Parts: sequence; structure tokens; C-alpha cells
Amino acid sequence: MNIEIGVIGALFGFLISYFSFLRSRDKDVKKEATEKVVTNTKLDHIGAGVNSIQVKMEVKDERMTALTEKVIRIDESAKSAHKRIDKIERDDEK
Repeated sequence: MNIEIGVIGALFGFLISYFSFLRSRDKDVKKEATEKVVTNTKLDHIGAGVNSIQVKMEVKDERMTALTEKVIRIDESAKSAHKRIDKIERDDEK
């Protein structure tokens, strides 16, 4: 009789431990899944921000290229104007 009570107690303890393990495991899985969803959402937002920055940088690069071309044309025009002015001044000195 004492052995039967001991075996029943051991089985009861084992069942409680097993169900506690299952419950704890399910909570851990839910927690990990939630953390992964949050992390993926944050990464998606970061990715969208990076894409937005890349588009803005491309627009700025295009503007910089256009400004550089304008400066080159203005510089060439100024050089040409200086040459004409120098020629007029030399003609006036004669």
C-alpha cells in the first residue's frame, strides 16, 4: 500500500511537472513570436526610411550635377566676356 501511494505521488508529480513544462514552453513560443514580429516591423520601417533617403539622395545628386554644369557654362561665359573686354580695352588704347 505504501509503495502504491509513492508511485501514485510520483506519477502525479511527473504529470504536474510535464504540464507546467508545456505551459511554460507555449508562453516562451508566444513571447518569441511577438518579439520577432516587433523586430520585423521595426526592420521594415528602417528599410522604408533607408529607401526614402536613397531617393532623396538621388534627387540631390541630379540637382548637384545640374548646378555643376551651370557653373561650368557660367565660367566659360565669364572667360569669353573677359577676353572680349580685354580686346576692347586694347583697341581703345591704340
